[in-house]
Amino acid sequence: QVQLGESGGGLVQAGGSLRLSCVTSGRTFTNYAMGWFRQAPGRERGFVAAIGWSGVSTYNVDSVKGRFTISRDPAKNTVYLQMNSLNPEDAAVYYCAYGRTPVVHATSYNYWGQGTQVTVSS
Repeated sequence: QVQLGESGGGLVQAGGSLRLSCVTSGRTFTNYAMGWFRQAPGRERGFVAAIGWSGVSTYNVDSVKGRFTISRDPAKNTVYLQMNSLNPEDAAVYYCAYGRTPVVHATSYNYWGQGTQVTVSS
């Protein structure tokens, strides 16, 4: 059983920054991956970024490349998503997910958080 809780969302102006956090609780294993997904109104949930168990292998979607950074702090059981140069198009509910491998497909992740709202004003 794994529980995930996201935080750090809020309202920012275009060009601003936010750092999202996802705290993992319950039983976890040495080798696991964490992913970030987002869903805007009227759109499907899409992949944003993922990180492997070692923290070395990271992946991100092209639309956030160079702006978003995913990282982990194993001591705190936490994964982060640093978001810089935010655009109105980035506004969405952001979800963290737990899985075995850092893949793009949402169906490959086993546990999900409740989401945190990110709003970007124009």
